[in-house]
Amino acid sequence: MRASLFITCYNDTLFPETGRAVVRLLERLGVELEFRPEQTCCGQMHANTGFGCEAFAQAKRFVRLYQDSESVVIPSSSCVAMIRDQYAGLFEKYGDEELRKQLASVLPRIFELSEFITDRVGVEDVGAYFPHRVTYHASCHGLRSLHVGERPLRLLGKVRGLDLVPLANLDRCCGFGGTFSIKNSEVSSAMLETKLHDVVSTRAEYCTALDNSCLMHLGGALHRQYAGMQTIHLAGILANTEESATEKKA
Repeated sequence: MRASLFITCYNDTLFPETGRAVVRLLERLGVELEFRPEQTCCGQMHANTGFGCEAFAQAKRFVRLYQDSESVVIPSSSCVAMIRDQYAGLFEKYGDEELRKQLASVLPRIFELSEFITDRVGVEDVGAYFPHRVTYHASCHGLRSLHVGERPLRLLGKVRGLDLVPLANLDRCCGFGGTFSIKNSEVSSAMLETKLHDVVSTRAEYCTALDNSCLMHLGGALHRQYAGMQTIHLAGILANTEESATEKKA
């Protein structure tokens, strides 16, 4: 099985360890990964702030770049939601029939990481080991746009040594929302405070999610409150094995 890795500009810039974790994880599962360095942004930040032409340029580049890929795996439900939910409208407004055909061909081969592992690779036990107390935050795009459902929880449930603690009000937004947290900072901060109460109440060592954007928002607040809890992308947990844990100790 082959797959192209779209790492997202957010992870590339701020959380490169997520991309490395995805590579370790999927190669361990027998996936032949490729990385296309010509990739750029999916266009979400342009589309969400009213720059349709600029978003279309990024969307067109993405579709053409991955036209021949067997699968495209993306460790961000936010970017996958952008591709599935907004590309069609952009291509309808700015594109032509040929581009719309190319988009229709690519869309079924786009996967968020937990979708790719469970639906495409067909496994839930990835051989991971993570001896820590963990809670899972369901990001809005994964929950409401992609409807990933129990996939991340099923994957976490198979991780050896992991104590999975349910998070109250799982469907509650963390308040990040990209530029929403800047343009509506007071509302965003209030939402974050409410979410943080539920997260801290789990007394977990780690909070995980499908999106580093949510984790950055939560992690900043946890740090400011000296809460002692860390954040980690789902890929970081699933990539960890007993052997790698032993190597770190050594």
